[in-house]
Amino acid sequence: MSEYILEMQNISKSFAGVQALKDVSIRCRPGRVYGLVGENGAGKSTLMKILAGAYRADAGEIIYKGQRREGLSAGEIIDSGISIIYQELALVPRMSVAENIFLGREPRHAVGVLNLKALHQGAAALLNRLGIALDTNLPVSELTVAQRQLVEIAKALSQNADLIVMDEPSAILAGSELDQLFGIIESLVEQGVTIIYISHRLDEVFRIADEVTVLKDGELVDTRPIDQLDRQTLVRLMVGRPLDEIFPRTEHEQGELVLVAEDVSTDTILEGASLELYKGEILGIAGMVGSGRTELARALFGADPLTSGTITLAGDKGASWSNPAQAIESGLVLVPEDRKSHGLFTSLSVRVNITLPILSRVTRFGILQSQAEDEVVEEAKVRLSIVMASADQEAQYLSGGNQQKVVLAKWLETHPAIVILDEPTRGVDVGAKFEIYKLMRQLNDRGIAIVMISSELPEVIGMSDRILVMNDGRIVGEVAQEDATEAGIIELATMAGAKAKVS
Repeated sequence: MSEYILEMQNISKSFAGVQALKDVSIRCRPGRVYGLVGENGAGKSTLMKILAGAYRADAGEIIYKGQRREGLSAGEIIDSGISIIYQELALVPRMSVAENIFLGREPRHAVGVLNLKALHQGAAALLNRLGIALDTNLPVSELTVAQRQLVEIAKALSQNADLIVMDEPSAILAGSELDQLFGIIESLVEQGVTIIYISHRLDEVFRIADEVTVLKDGELVDTRPIDQLDRQTLVRLMVGRPLDEIFPRTEHEQGELVLVAEDVSTDTILEGASLELYKGEILGIAGMVGSGRTELARALFGADPLTSGTITLAGDKGASWSNPAQAIESGLVLVPEDRKSHGLFTSLSVRVNITLPILSRVTRFGILQSQAEDEVVEEAKVRLSIVMASADQEAQYLSGGNQQKVVLAKWLETHPAIVILDEPTRGVDVGAKFEIYKLMRQLNDRGIAIVMISSELPEVIGMSDRILVMNDGRIVGEVAQEDATEAGIIELATMAGAKAKVS
């Protein structure tokens, strides 16, 4: 019997003549966590889809539990003990927790009737194994995102999974939710389960992984034990060049006041939030998931109507708005948290996505001028280093980092004075992150004010000139950049009834 639960040997795969993977090999021992990292387009997802049976490799072989696996369907792969939890969770919102866990494999009585008692007992036992207290009768639609992810893990265990692949499991988690996920992973490892952990968040990889495999451009770069790596070395392996990941900063004095929000409340969690924004600064907004950060962004953008308070451009009390169209006209734009659902028309071309907000500039007598469109897209491509096959490529086929750049390009074409960035680097690889950071600083140098919301505290501290901390729908503290620490921000973000200013 091999000491490895999984061996993927010399895996190659191409699509329409484009090499996605070339001679990639990985090996996993039972009861360990393996980090799988690389920039967007490195081949991580393709490799895991081959493991899951969604794609068939052009060359190479898979040996699982000592047996060669070839030509198995996705269902047979699951039955063999391999489960993949994708970033976009595959749950049915209207069904209960128990029904989702055993979907397609429901326990039944001898006559074929659904055994509801066994269904809920089995689901409760799996959740208990994970240390989770959750009502198995609840519809998934009523769960938080973090709870839904835990249901996915329970679902994987219900399939008797010995190897679980987690694809960006922390992209939507923060704080205690993230600690809970890591606690569950440690518990699974103690039970002998093998975890392949895909993440762009390198701090998490160092925290949870035993070994790390790096892919770049479809090829294996290296596999090393985590204690033989440091952050700088791992970044260099991923991007193929030295990369100073210290957040870029420029020296500039605080500009004039450009925006004032006073006692802003909405029908959501947001209650009595006030802030001032200055020309050419990055104002960071920190807080736990559910603290009201996104709700504040939507209120500033006019997407959620105010129940009280005012939002105005400084020095001009007449310049206020009640909807996004008026906000855009006033020079304020929002790059939303969920770029695929709210920032892009993913089935439309890059060209259409970038020029939609400025149709008046690229039309004449109501007719689109293709040359004008091409000039706009080409300028955006060069300025933001957007990697695309052509301007007619559908946005859904771009990497996460390039999708984010398209959303940025779209709004920058409106020549805004204020840009709100909600999770600007979520799901973006380390190289693209650095490019986005540099772009933010370039916008600062042009006098554009930025409000940046982020769950990554190093990003908030590294990029912000000032930081506001939110808790339970309120702004509970302001922290000067030079005094900001992760511990201090977390304390404010989790303290009941907190109200403080650190400067």
